[in-house]
Amino acid sequence: MQPALSIRNLSKTYASGFTALKGVDLEVQPGEIFALLGPNGAGKTTLIGIVCGLVNASGGAVSVHGDDIVTDYRKTRSIIGLVPQEVSLDAFESVWATISYSRGLFGKSKNPAHIEKILRTLSLWDKKDEKVINLSGGMKRRVMIAKALAHEPKLLFLDEPTAGVDVELRRDMWAMVRELRATGVTIILTTHYIEEAEEMADRVGVISKGEVILVEDKVALMRRFGKKRLELELVEPLAALPASFEGRGLELADDGRRLVYLYDTQAERPGITSLLADLAAENIRFRDLETRQSSLEDIFVDLVRDRT
Repeated sequence: MQPALSIRNLSKTYASGFTALKGVDLEVQPGEIFALLGPNGAGKTTLIGIVCGLVNASGGAVSVHGDDIVTDYRKTRSIIGLVPQEVSLDAFESVWATISYSRGLFGKSKNPAHIEKILRTLSLWDKKDEKVINLSGGMKRRVMIAKALAHEPKLLFLDEPTAGVDVELRRDMWAMVRELRATGVTIILTTHYIEEAEEMADRVGVISKGEVILVEDKVALMRRFGKKRLELELVEPLAALPASFEGRGLELADDGRRLVYLYDTQAERPGITSLLADLAAENIRFRDLETRQSSLEDIFVDLVRDRT
């Protein structure tokens, strides 16, 4: 199957000398939700800008559904939608006019039914005749999303789409994303709300300092790098761990009132049974215990930390 997005050896160095992207290779398949994660300044927005024709690459090649974004610019741009981080709208146009105009920019014929569906999905229908200047920040963000969908793109970029917006919009938006994926639209998401990527994405890519350091199926990623955390609430606090427990992955927390043990979920023998037996032998008693599985955020933080 031909990739929805194919990036080969993509690089970008700005006039200042700053290199934002260093030989990035990436493929995204049709109909998947791909989460691109990375800290501020990692190169996410530059990469999106290049694919969307807003930034010129220094080297490499990018194709969308098999067509090159430079030699087939009009064709590729007509099937790409972008929701940028910054809100940029004509303040004195109505919501309906804004969305209709955006559709016309891509040479699409009028389709009031399609625009109505978008506005209703994003809870904007009752604001269709309102001027943008009178809308709240959250409503303006909704209009930006509607603009990106007006021309029925096959590849949709969501660059921090829910940053600073209300929970209701987030819920509406993710319902819409699921509907779009069901119709075959490919969605590439960047977000600071990593729990959203954990819930929505099929695959995850991590970019750091201009390089893609990992691309993997989300479930496989969490299985491979995931750890469990066992916390024991001690009956009596410890000033220090007994020497016999050194090198076993234990640490004291909460001023010695908690004992924390990290273990690999894939290990054949995680060592919990022997740990509890050894604690009992040392007369270290606990009143409660709990376990927690690593989240995608935990894994992301560890991966980026390892690169610094």
